[in-house]
Amino acid sequence: MIGFRKILILLILLAGPVILTHSSPQGIPEGISLAFKAGNSHELAKYFNSNIELVVLQHEDLYSKTQAERILKDFFKNYLPNKFIILHHGGKKDAKYAIAELSTDNVTFRVYFLLKTKEGNLLIHQLRIEKEHELKKPE
Repeated sequence: MIGFRKILILLILLAGPVILTHSSPQGIPEGISLAFKAGNSHELAKYFNSNIELVVLQHEDLYSKTQAERILKDFFKNYLPNKFIILHHGGKKDAKYAIAELSTDNVTFRVYFLLKTKEGNLLIHQLRIEKEHELKKPE
């Protein structure tokens, strides 16, 4: 009986990290990550609040959902994503945040976003995309 208990505990300890890696980061909608990975501003805008505080390169203001989508469409046209990884996330039931890294061919960006629950849906209220470092092209 003691051997069975030890095996069960070992299985739980080994399976725990696997289960955690497949769950979405603290309830952050997976569609946000997928939209960033694809460089799809239209899909990303589905997660925007009606007005969003947006900071993307030279744009920094409170924009309507439509204006923010247009700004991100231009951004993704100039910086096609290769990889998007959420590095850190947290928050409470009605407010969550994430810090991510967005990689393109030449530039890596740090992405910050804040989501708040509005009418039962988690929506992005703040989005910031800052240039982290630029990769040098081979000469």
